Amino acid sequence: MNLKAGSQIVVSKQSEASLLLTPKELAKQTKLGEASITIFQKDDPNTIARKIVALYLVGYNVITIKTKGERITSLQRNLVKDLTRRKLVGTEILSESPDEMKLQILLSYPELSVENALRRMCLIASSMHEDAIKALQNMDKALAKEVVALDDEVDRFSLYIIRQLKAAVQSDAGLKNIGLSNQRDCLGYRVIVKSVERIADHATKVAESVLELDERVNESVLQKISEMDSFARSVFDDATRSLYTKDYTLADSVVSKAEAIVTMENTTVRALAKKGVGGMSTVRMILESIRRTAEYASDIAEIVLNLNVDQIIAT
Repeated sequence: MNLKAGSQIVVSKQSEASLLLTPKELAKQTKLGEASITIFQKDDPNTIARKIVALYLVGYNVITIKTKGERITSLQRNLVKDLTRRKLVGTEILSESPDEMKLQILLSYPELSVENALRRMCLIASSMHEDAIKALQNMDKALAKEVVALDDEVDRFSLYIIRQLKAAVQSDAGLKNIGLSNQRDCLGYRVIVKSVERIADHATKVAESVLELDERVNESVLQKISEMDSFARSVFDDATRSLYTKDYTLADSVVSKAEAIVTMENTTVRALAKKGVGGMSTVRMILESIRRTAEYASDIAEIVLNLNVDQIIAT
């Protein structure tokens, strides 16, 4: 490591019983500060957005978007502003000029722990499903559009949590800042966040189906869909409750409960096929989204089992 007498060493606490010793120069290299990306007018705005999101997730605090002798197009500029407002929690536009935009990520969010942000995600995702079904029942396209719009809010919290988790695996201090007790939990929470994001995506799909319908779905069909959705949401609610309370037994019961969703879907599809219900392709798509919601909830419960496996170890 090229250490000599008098070399400076950074000492970091890793756990209750270990210390990490890092040469000062290497410690400087691992500290993320400012990153710059160069763009061109011909660049796809969505490609630029993905670069910004990647830098945000890795942990950079200042992101500069600049050009070489060109102006940033109005389309590119508006996309960066929209991305900052809708997707990146804690991010502000620090400065902008014709050929440069600088974003700053504010890190002082002690009140928004990973658990609090995740709770918010789960509440939004659950309400999205409830409202999507209400929109279907009442052919309320305005409500369906509201559900679609809420997906951005879920994505905001998702990106924020992933950024915090990436920072947390670097040090014990980072773990405490986001409200977790050990680095092992970070991977589990990362999978849970992705599952909640997918649940919100399926609520969005149901809402988008409502926007495509020309007439109200048959009452008997609505009843079947409503029953299935209520069951799926109850599985999701139980899964999140088992996470917050660290309840291994409840999580185990959620996994068993979720298995019934496939039978419910198959029974419903067969019953509707016999009746010759119109618009079956749309109905089946809605039923599939509801089934996937219960399955993602089961995935969350399985992670809870892994996070709390110590509860079943005999002493």
